Parts: sequence; structure tokens; C-alpha cells
Amino acid sequence: MPNSKYTAIYESLRHRIETGEYRYEELLPSENMLVGEFGCARGTIRRALNELGLQGYVQSIHGKGVRVLYRPTAQAQFTVGNIESYEESALRNHRVPGTHVIRFERLTADEAVHSRTGFAVGTELVYIERVRMLNELPLIFDINFFRADIAAGLTQEIASHSIYRYLEQELGVAIGSTRRVITVERCTALDQQYIDLEDYNCMAVITSSTYTADGILFEYTQSRHRPDQFLFVSQAQRKKNRR
Repeated sequence: MPNSKYTAIYESLRHRIETGEYRYEELLPSENMLVGEFGCARGTIRRALNELGLQGYVQSIHGKGVRVLYRPTAQAQFTVGNIESYEESALRNHRVPGTHVIRFERLTADEAVHSRTGFAVGTELVYIERVRMLNELPLIFDINFFRADIAAGLTQEIASHSIYRYLEQELGVAIGSTRRVITVERCTALDQQYIDLEDYNCMAVITSSTYTADGILFEYTQSRHRPDQFLFVSQAQRKKNRR
């Protein structure tokens, strides 16, 4: 079954869960019912359900079915265990995304940049600072380093929309994996200048090092979020005791 069919089923089920058609702790329709509705193989349904489970939307209960775990929140939910562009995350949360590029320049990695990002000294990079908005409210300050040879032709205009879409669809870059560190840090002068902080004096910070499918570091990003507006979600399973 083509990936487009599996993806369409996954997106349809996810939309129903997010909009409350399938409510928290309810069981989804049976596999047989879903096979009949979507006109596909059982394996395609199981693949879509497995992906929903990995995303934390559902859990398979042996002998019972698939139970909904998702609960809507006032905050936008950003996933920790998957790689999404900002626009993809915003649209998944039914928010209107917006990006304002503050700084866009090329630089060569020196010892300080190497120590911070992991890029080898002498690597040509594109450095970007961006304010991210949800429903026109500035809530995230992004600091990005992209390897210039992999992000060839990257412009400020592209950076004001989706760099990942450009990399994947225009350049054919295969994005492989990312390593993330989450911290809480005091607000910087840039945070205070560009983000609507209200009374907050700290930011939730996600620092990411992202690699191509060939294991090449191509992006180092620090996303600084106003803490009250964002919820970071990860789905984990306990491994069985093998003793």
C-alpha cells in the first residue's frame, strides 16, 4: 500500500482524535471497521495505528482494542520524540504560524562556534535569528546554524517560511535524527526585546543537533519558548524485565 494511503489514514484518525470525535479513553473503531471504511489492507491500518501510538495519541490494549490517550490542552503541544518543522507543529495544533527573520548572515565556524554547536572549525554556516509567532503572538525566539553546503541556496525569504520544506522538497535532503536537550534558562536581552514575556523571567529552551540520514550534522538550533504557552510531549514505553 503506498505511503500516501497510510499517511492519509493516519492524518484522518489523528484529526478525529484532536477534534474530539474520538474522545479521551474511548476505544477507536475496530480494525475490521477501519479496513471497511478506508478500503485498505489490515497492515495499512495497523501501520497508521502504530504511528498514532508512537505519537502518544493512542495505546493498544490486548483483548480490548485501541484506546485514545490524547487530551486537548490550552497550550500548543510540541513533540520531543519526532522531528517536525515549526509550521508543521503549528498547523497540527490548529494555530496560525508566523515567522519574522531578525538576522540572516553567513559565517565560518571558529573555536567558539565549534564549542557551542559541534560544527568543525572552518565549516561554512548560515546563521539565523527568528521570532516565531502563533496566532500573531510572538512566543518563541529561534537561533539557527545551518551547514551552508547542505542548505545550498537558503535565503532569508525561505527562512521566513519553512527551511525543512525547502531542504526536503527542493534539495532532496533526507533528514535522519536529532538530539535534544531541554532546559529552563533566564531570559536574555534578545528574549526581552522580541518575545511577549508578560511577567516571566525565564524561558523553556530546546537545544537540537540534527543530522542527515547519512549522519552528517547539518543544523544546530536553540528554540527559546515562553514557558506558559507550550507543552512538550513524549511517548515512552517501559521495557520488559529480561532477567
